[in-house]
Amino acid sequence: MPAIAQEENEIGRRKTSTARVYLRPGTGQITVNKKPLEEYFPHEPRQQVIRAAYEVTNTVGQFDLVVNVKGGGLTGQAEAIRLGIARALVARNEEHRAALREAGFLTRDPRMVERKKYGQPKARKKFQFSKR
Repeated sequence: MPAIAQEENEIGRRKTSTARVYLRPGTGQITVNKKPLEEYFPHEPRQQVIRAAYEVTNTVGQFDLVVNVKGGGLTGQAEAIRLGIARALVARNEEHRAALREAGFLTRDPRMVERKKYGQPKARKKFQFSKR
């Protein structure tokens, strides 16, 4: 007889960031790349982005979170973590889906950086045109 899963793990992505999220019952401790959340993300707005999924589902302090995140910048990493948390919460309790969907936390943001084109200084910027 298989054991009931005590731990949910999901993947969240944003731009070039990838976050692997492990959600387990606990006291609300959040660890990102083996550091406390406040140490890895010292700015409060990024911490709020990560905690937002808990607040929407009223599960603050019920789960411990271990996150491995790589790639991209800090904002992309924070939003990738939020997506991973939202997916893990839905995997644990399907009733959270409606609230998380309403807040937009279950949608993978598809926007990526546009590549630089040859003959141009950047992706869309052009060199100055000279008629003569």
